[in-house]
Amino acid sequence: MTFRLKLSLLAILAVGVIAAFLTLHAGGNWDYVLPRRGIKVMSIVLTGTAIAYSTILFQTITNNRILTPSIIGLDALYMLIQTTVIFLLGSKSALSANGNLNFAITVGLMTLFSLVLFKLLFKREGRNLYFLLLFGIILGTFFGSFTTFMEVLIDPNEFSVLQGRSFASFNTVNSKLLLISAISSVIVVLYSLKFMKYLDVISLGREHAINLGVPYEYVVKRLLIIISVLVSIATALVGPVTFLGLLVANLTYQFMKTYRHRYLIPGSILICMIALVGGQLIMERIFSFSTPLAVIINFAGGVYFLYLLLRENKS
Repeated sequence: MTFRLKLSLLAILAVGVIAAFLTLHAGGNWDYVLPRRGIKVMSIVLTGTAIAYSTILFQTITNNRILTPSIIGLDALYMLIQTTVIFLLGSKSALSANGNLNFAITVGLMTLFSLVLFKLLFKREGRNLYFLLLFGIILGTFFGSFTTFMEVLIDPNEFSVLQGRSFASFNTVNSKLLLISAISSVIVVLYSLKFMKYLDVISLGREHAINLGVPYEYVVKRLLIIISVLVSIATALVGPVTFLGLLVANLTYQFMKTYRHRYLIPGSILICMIALVGGQLIMERIFSFSTPLAVIINFAGGVYFLYLLLRENKS
């Protein structure tokens, strides 16, 4: 089966799942159902594209298929920001209740954190990418510990609001935020296209990429910024989905069976869309919203992560 045929099959399946999500059990109330389900589908497509794209880029530059951008500490920073706002100001404050303001502050702080982190760690020569990953793990642990400390002291009513933000949700997406996120993501993706020609070579490793004429440091720094912005937008829009990127990226590698990113990237985006839309369809129509989709994804992703670790250990 050719790569284009595989992508065509994934595209047909994605369109079919989206059509089923939009039309199933509509009851003829199209004016009411379609706009609301359409917002969910657009948020899922945007989130899936950002997570799949950023994960493939991140695993390419780290040359490791069990790492995701969350290892830098962005998910932990998101929870720290939300917890700090509710702990200090309360859930009814303008910074917490105003979705537009909260989104802008969250994306801005997460992006600023990434820029400062990359600037400090790549300031000196000889600082490699693995030093960044190690420092990201340390910061993520620190953010998580500080978040837990505030959660212990917070008011129980406020804690219930905070718990709602700790899992990704596609049911309460603000259409205005969706438009802003979509425009921002399109701009970032268009900017990243200039680096696509380097990805296949970078996947061979740092030394090979440099020997083949790739401006490695220049490209990697900008790809890391692109990854951080996309992850920040997706996380601030719907919430953290830790293992989604890991699950989708490795399924893409197994299905596409190629190193060429011109097929891996669209394949991962389509698989992510199928997984999210199909999962949301099952959660709403079969389980009647009894379980958040993010819980199922994180459970399946965690099990798959352990499987990958055991497989790598045996090899």
